Amino acid sequence: MASTNTTRTKPETAELLTLDVLERRMVTPHMARVTLGGRDAARFVPRGRDQWFRLFIPVSDASLQRMPNKLSLVSYVKFLAVSKTDRPVLRNYTVRAHRPDGPRGPEIDVDLVAHGSAADGTAGPAATWATTCAPGDVVGIIDEGTMFLPPDDAEHVLVVADESALPAAAGILGSWPAGVAGTVVVEVPSDDDRQEVALPDGVEVRWVTRADLRDVPGRAALAAAVATPLPDVPTYGFVAGEQGLVTEVRRHWVRAGLPKQRITFSGYWRAGKAR
Repeated sequence: MASTNTTRTKPETAELLTLDVLERRMVTPHMARVTLGGRDAARFVPRGRDQWFRLFIPVSDASLQRMPNKLSLVSYVKFLAVSKTDRPVLRNYTVRAHRPDGPRGPEIDVDLVAHGSAADGTAGPAATWATTCAPGDVVGIIDEGTMFLPPDDAEHVLVVADESALPAAAGILGSWPAGVAGTVVVEVPSDDDRQEVALPDGVEVRWVTRADLRDVPGRAALAAAVATPLPDVPTYGFVAGEQGLVTEVRRHWVRAGLPKQRITFSGYWRAGKAR
């Protein structure tokens, strides 16, 4: 994640948890869902909202010993010093769902956008893992808390996301502050990539679909966000996804009169870089 403001909640302890892949499936044409559990799953503390974590994907048998117990500046520098042949792939993801009493014990669902193809080498390392991992594969995660934190006086909340931030938007909808109205804009590659999400009272979810799969993600969501007027009540904005979308939506909101301190923004990725 990049270009993130500092307003967020963090866990009291952020430690490495090792988990097994329990299941992998495609939930929509462009979204893979990996269910994690076993091992340290009972120690995971669900926080709702847009709870995100560091995901370590082993690339060799030695990778399991190369995952840091915590991710501080010092440990991250040491992590980067590990040879690429043994250094786990590190990415940030959001909890799509948590089940404390799953059939196999506590379970965590992680949704990952399936860009490119693992078969022809056009997919990045995380997207390749999302479509090729198998039950029994081991990963590591470190909880990083949440960033969605509306002020107590907020009467309206605006959320804008592309498909990479769809899990965050879904988590936020499932933990929506009581009595607060809102508008949630989510861009997806195709109509078939829409998912069922919670719909709190007074909240409108607007699904926007890219006209062309080759378009840069976020442009349709940006147009929808610009077309959505700011309400004349205390408002809070949350935008996440491709870097360009995040930058432009935040700029638009500020120009429209939304104070910077009432905006949470996070650039998950940048168009043109493999994931």
